[in-house]
Amino acid sequence: MLIETNTCSPEQADEYRLCSLFDNSSARIAHVDLDLRLIGSNAGFADVFGLSVEELPGVALVDLVHARARDALTRRLLSLARGERSRISDLIATLTRSGRTSTELTGIAVTNGAGRIDSLVVLLELEPEPAASAAAPCPADVRKPLTRMEAMVLEGVAAGMSTVQLASKLFLSRGGVEYHVSALMKNLDAANRSELVSRAYSAGLFRMGSWPPLVTEGFVD
Repeated sequence: MLIETNTCSPEQADEYRLCSLFDNSSARIAHVDLDLRLIGSNAGFADVFGLSVEELPGVALVDLVHARARDALTRRLLSLARGERSRISDLIATLTRSGRTSTELTGIAVTNGAGRIDSLVVLLELEPEPAASAAAPCPADVRKPLTRMEAMVLEGVAAGMSTVQLASKLFLSRGGVEYHVSALMKNLDAANRSELVSRAYSAGLFRMGSWPPLVTEGFVD
């Protein structure tokens, strides 16, 4: 089953600039709307399919996988978009530039400040990533190392937790959570939570393959 073509609403137009955030990332990452259409991606993601980043916005994500995998992947992604789960991870057959190949696809629900899911982040892994070094320097995207509390808040936001859930987990007030989220957005030059999570993943702040998301120790002061 293929998803019908829809153009993004005006509220989503600013998300198209996310593709430029991923250009320097070694990860293969894309931003997807709730209709399962690509909003943007980095060059690594586009290159897997022999396409340019300019060709991907508006493309149904499931059109990039083998026909036999589309129905199951659609159901899994829609359950993510509906909030029935906060993360999926599947080994699927993708249609890469070199032909059909097995790829691990990880999908993560991204929530806005009101705690509602407004988009998905998708990562592809074609081969095992090298282990991150604990002494790795901060990437250029990060202006300063994260504090321990900022790291925990960022991990919660990336896991799809709302302000209320984070406040309860971290023993902070709602205002305290929003303060740390604002500091993180300033540090990573992000305009909203969706962009914050995308920037954090593209900058390599999270350990690859970890769930719940964990910030690499080398980026915590």
